[in-house]
Amino acid sequence: MDEKKIIGIDLGGTTVKFAILAIDGEIQQKWSIETNILDEGSYIIPEIIESINHRLNLYDMKAEDFIGIGMGTPGSVDIEAGTVIGAYNLNWRTLQPVREQIEEGTGIRFKLDNDANVAALGERWKGAGENDPNVIFMTLGTGVGGGIIMEGQLLHGHGGCAGEIGHVTVEPHGFECTCGKVGCLETVASATGVVRVARQLSEEYAGDSELKRRLDDGQAITSKDVFVLAEQEDSFALMVVDKVCFYLGFACGNLGNTLNPSSIVLGGGVSAAGEFLRSRVEKYFNEYTFPQVRESTKIKLAELGNDAGVIGAASLALQFVQ
Repeated sequence: MDEKKIIGIDLGGTTVKFAILAIDGEIQQKWSIETNILDEGSYIIPEIIESINHRLNLYDMKAEDFIGIGMGTPGSVDIEAGTVIGAYNLNWRTLQPVREQIEEGTGIRFKLDNDANVAALGERWKGAGENDPNVIFMTLGTGVGGGIIMEGQLLHGHGGCAGEIGHVTVEPHGFECTCGKVGCLETVASATGVVRVARQLSEEYAGDSELKRRLDDGQAITSKDVFVLAEQEDSFALMVVDKVCFYLGFACGNLGNTLNPSSIVLGGGVSAAGEFLRSRVEKYFNEYTFPQVRESTKIKLAELGNDAGVIGAASLALQFVQ
């Protein structure tokens, strides 16, 4: 059994990442292919199967050398049925019988979960979560997603919506969200949310600021621009970052008070701001948590980068080890 391996797949809108891992989570091989979303995404699964089988043939490996395959995917996932629906960036509008197709095509057992959930599993297992049984992962990218692991179990909730941290309300009369409600964390802490906050605050800011000047000139700015200027002590950029970190710290405080994980791990593109972001989120987290939580729950930065998805996905296959 020790000799056997696991496969992790991180399915994204532009790239499918693959990894073969030892059962201790060490990556032995990595590769990727482009995601072909043509014809309602009908090529995606056949090309995943073809890529796995090609890799196994190349290295003279067989299906029985593997415990299983795990995959993270966008969309609404039925983990029991192994199906996905509504992954619009993949052009998957109809129900996709993913597990059935991959097991049939490779001869290897297969598990499936949401992409944010598997990234959480990866960071918890081999990253900043230090394999603690109680970890929350928050990914700050184009949107805000997350995954919650409590007492060693990934939480899914009754309708599969547990861990939708991006839709925690942080501003009751705030911006409209794509989900249909207002004031979601995603509207103010995602990459686009940071820019939205900057535009809103700039209407009332009158001081000297390079960020303010760029906005007034109608220049396109990114969340990275905001953080870079803040680190250069731009007074208005610092105000924007402080507001974004207030929202994140407020949300993290509520998660901490409710679930008391050992750590809340911040990942995704916005988290590239590093300690500059983390320390400010922690300041507000400390403000909104009661003493025992403040002392026992840590705010951390993700460590695995792009490997979190394949590592976490592969860990799903360990469920086949009895």
